[in-house]
Amino acid sequence: MLKKILYTLWLLLFCIVIFATAKSTNFNAFINVIENRTFDLRQNVMINTASKSANRDIVIVAIDEASYEYILDNYGEWPLPRDVYAKLTGYIETQKPRSIAFDLMFVKSFKSKPEADEALIKTFSRYNNVYTAMNLDNQPADLRIPPVLPEKLSVDVKNYSKNIDFSSLTFTNCRAILEGILSTTSNVGMINVSRADDGILRTMPLFVKYYDKYYPQLGLKVALDYLKTVEGYSPDKFIIDGKSNLLLGDRKIYLDEKGGAILNWYGSTATYQHIPLYKLIKIANGELKDDSIDFHNKIVFFGTTASSLFDIKTVPVSRTYPGVEVQATYVNNILDNNFIRKMDKSYTILAGIILAVITGFIVMSINSAFVASLASLSVYVIYILAGYYAMKFSNLWLEMIYPLMLAVIAFISAFIVKYFIKSRDFEQQYKLATTDGLTELYNHRYFQEQMRMQIENSKRYETEFSLIILDIDFFKKFNDTFGHQAGDAVLRQVAQTLKRNVRATDIVCRYGGEEMSIILPNTGKDVAHSTAEKICKRVSDNKFRLIGDKEVTVTISLGVSTYPYDGDSASELIEAADKRLYNAKNNGRNQVGK
Repeated sequence: MLKKILYTLWLLLFCIVIFATAKSTNFNAFINVIENRTFDLRQNVMINTASKSANRDIVIVAIDEASYEYILDNYGEWPLPRDVYAKLTGYIETQKPRSIAFDLMFVKSFKSKPEADEALIKTFSRYNNVYTAMNLDNQPADLRIPPVLPEKLSVDVKNYSKNIDFSSLTFTNCRAILEGILSTTSNVGMINVSRADDGILRTMPLFVKYYDKYYPQLGLKVALDYLKTVEGYSPDKFIIDGKSNLLLGDRKIYLDEKGGAILNWYGSTATYQHIPLYKLIKIANGELKDDSIDFHNKIVFFGTTASSLFDIKTVPVSRTYPGVEVQATYVNNILDNNFIRKMDKSYTILAGIILAVITGFIVMSINSAFVASLASLSVYVIYILAGYYAMKFSNLWLEMIYPLMLAVIAFISAFIVKYFIKSRDFEQQYKLATTDGLTELYNHRYFQEQMRMQIENSKRYETEFSLIILDIDFFKKFNDTFGHQAGDAVLRQVAQTLKRNVRATDIVCRYGGEEMSIILPNTGKDVAHSTAEKICKRVSDNKFRLIGDKEVTVTISLGVSTYPYDGDSASELIEAADKRLYNAKNNGRNQVGK
């Protein structure tokens, strides 16, 4: 019965823990930070084992440290004059690339070089596979009047998911790029990013909102160009289904509660082929020849990788990851249909409950604490490996922290319950081994152990202790008259009378038959004798109830001995007390013998 109660309490406590953790916002935020780090760890292990490879058709023209130095030396300033990009675009187009995307924002016109801006605008009007970037923000209207963006830049999004809230991706202002580009092309994508609370970029939005309209990410625009030319897929609207999936043809891209897609990383920095901008400029100007550079059917990104140009992100696989490589990774994920899907919270709780139940079963079933701990640890390791391989082969993010935390709580709770039960069982067994079943006094074996202990303690500390042995007068005659059941009832009631009339430190035992004994630690002869007199009177004055509400009176005879005056061994003290007990009987009973 006790075990069932404890199991029930354990399950109740476990449910309370689950409910409390699910409701605690601060605790959830803390756990999410740790959970995100487990994602980072899995991603790092995956890229180090070369489990996936980056798309070789994505090329980055990098404005790296060397290119930045070249620009300052040859053009005297940053940003680079825009006709240079126009010329480079024209050169790349001769090799028939799939698309060219500038992860650069061409804001405001250079008053000193208006012809450079015009050259870039003409480039965008000439080629329909060239894309550029713009960024939304929340700057106040008194700093910058929010511009009205061309209708062609927005897209139709139908969100049927109740879990996705785009409020964190909704903006009230933006820094518009050159008006000539906006009026010429619709190939403009946003480059706003989503960082987690710890500042690490793990997700990228597919859409951002500006005055109740949806605008696609730059990477999504580039990927859609690929899907259109290669797969013939060109959506006129985007649908997010009830399960938080963006439907792109046969692709399902899972979006988190903020509308971000969880990126699957292909490597640390320089995952994709990098062509330094200065080298491309030299090739386009005929100053350098490099036959290894091929842009045919490639997706070409222009972007900064130099840390001094500040477009550096912290991502799961690197502390310094260029923004242009984030865009390339984003496109790569869409092309490969390779985004990570995070399992729903209900699956996480279910996994935690299953781990907890398995752990509880192991702990309660295995007697050895070491083996139970090792078996539980093995279960946790198996779950961790399952989480790793689920992400590696199925792109599933199984949460680690909540299930393991619940399992550890179950492990600790089960051990507490188990050893509480064991301690109770031990106490019960010990009580059965040391207690007389009829009188509930200590038994003869325990009496002998305590006598030895009292003698050892008294010898060590040079103290006294006393022993009282008593016998119920005419008990055999009482049994013959009233029966053994009445005799048993009297034995029990006399035993309780003894326990009520001694100190808590005194040890009351059934010596045998109708004989009982009391060990009185740190008690001299006079006090022991007074105690015996008191007990004798209390028993004789008491009425003892028999079956059928009949009451009788009984008397006892007692003998007292004291260490070390009456002996320095248990047998000597028992013999001395016994002798005085028989003296009491011979002198008329119902007294303390001398």
